[in-house]
Amino acid sequence: QLQLVESGGALVQPGGSLRLSCAASGNVFSASTMGWHRQAPGRERELVASMTPTESTVYADSVRGRFTISRDNVKKTVYLQMNSLKPEDTAVYYCNQRVFGRIVWGQGTEVTVSS
Repeated sequence: QLQLVESGGALVQPGGSLRLSCAASGNVFSASTMGWHRQAPGRERELVASMTPTESTVYADSVRGRFTISRDNVKKTVYLQMNSLKPEDTAVYYCNQRVFGRIVWGQGTEVTVSS
């Protein structure tokens, strides 16, 4: 069974940095497209960044140049390095995994950017 567990969310001041982690179970991580999405209060969930098995990446316009997605296939973990954080980055961040027609979501980790 595939499961994802996110960590790293916190309260951070504007301009600060955080690194989110998402650990996956199972044996298909290296074949998976991994992504980070976020949902702010009152808003729909949106894609933040994703990375294919060949490490091609996609970023939302709002985070390009500030956020970096990366993966470690040995640790079966995907990361989201977030720099120059803004109050509008405040949201619950969800990891997801797409592989062999399946989509799996983590439980989310909360990021609050506030002074």
